[in-house]
Amino acid sequence: MNIESYTDLIKAAAMQDEPQRLLFVFAKAELPNGYTETQKQHFDQGMGGALAPVLCVDKLPDEVSDFVSLVEESKATGIDWDIAFVSTLGGRGGFAPNSDEATQPLKMMMEKIQGGMIADFLTFNKTGELVALF
Repeated sequence: MNIESYTDLIKAAAMQDEPQRLLFVFAKAELPNGYTETQKQHFDQGMGGALAPVLCVDKLPDEVSDFVSLVEESKATGIDWDIAFVSTLGGRGGFAPNSDEATQPLKMMMEKIQGGMIADFLTFNKTGELVALF
């Protein structure tokens, strides 16, 4: 299935052989250490910068069936973010992984994002649009 929206992601998760747990890492755009004036100008225009993880959570697909409720829940934390990175964790024997089982994969996601290795994740902006990051 070609995932082109958050709704597609939820549908794809439901179609898997084993129940899934969704892993979310929310990141904020910021200027990198030692930025140049050109980088600052681009950043001020809404381009470039570095993405720093600021929040993570794991959810069952039916807990966040629409992106709006995910955004609303994130607002309750008081932590601002720009991009949501999403991955999944498959279950076993007909059971979805629990939150404890998601802890280590979430840490690994955060480390990959901090290292710029983001190709394995879907990325959504705050309006729920799938975005491509370069």
